[in-house]
Amino acid sequence: MGIGENILRLRGELPSGVGLVAVSKFNSVDAIMEAYGVGQRVFGESRVQELLGKVGCLPGDIEWHFIGHLQSNKVRFIVPFIGLIHSVDSVGLLSVIDREAARVGRVVDCLLEVRVACEVSKFGFSLGDCRDFVCSGVWRDLVNVRICGLMCMASNTDDMGVVRGEFGLVRDLFVELRDGVFGGVDYFRVCSWGMTHDYGVAVEVGSTLVRIGSGIFGERMYR
Repeated sequence: MGIGENILRLRGELPSGVGLVAVSKFNSVDAIMEAYGVGQRVFGESRVQELLGKVGCLPGDIEWHFIGHLQSNKVRFIVPFIGLIHSVDSVGLLSVIDREAARVGRVVDCLLEVRVACEVSKFGFSLGDCRDFVCSGVWRDLVNVRICGLMCMASNTDDMGVVRGEFGLVRDLFVELRDGVFGGVDYFRVCSWGMTHDYGVAVEVGSTLVRIGSGIFGERMYR
């Protein structure tokens, strides 16, 4: 199957209310345009330099999401246009995004990344730290960011029971925060989990936004 066919297949599989982020990192402008040609408008990148190289030569109605580990000193380059930052993994990073967004007169939508996977290489708040931070209310002073939900990555395993359990922990935290601290607001609604190998389980466990790379573009050509 080609890129366009893969996207159409995924759209047919995903339930209503579940969005698709086409993870375009390491893929060419031509490949992105093939996805664009069948109506895909949301693309995810994980490296600031690569993202900046693509933005200027692709259509302006693309909604760019940043899905990788974001260094504080790179924030200022993406806040003028980014649609959603999935990977806010610390209070300090959220504060930097708020400051840089204020500088350009924007409110930037963000997700808090929760670390539930067993790999030490994963970033994010622990479940307890995420809960404590949100319940503290200190984020209310950051008026140029909007916390719209949670993001996580499951362990890199073929055991879907482990994956389901990890997604379930984050889903339970999301529901707790949605019905508690964020009760009464309509923007805290995004659950970003699920990639090519586990998106089916992710959707079953409450994901509203899946991030699919190789399932659309094929295996990555790293460079």
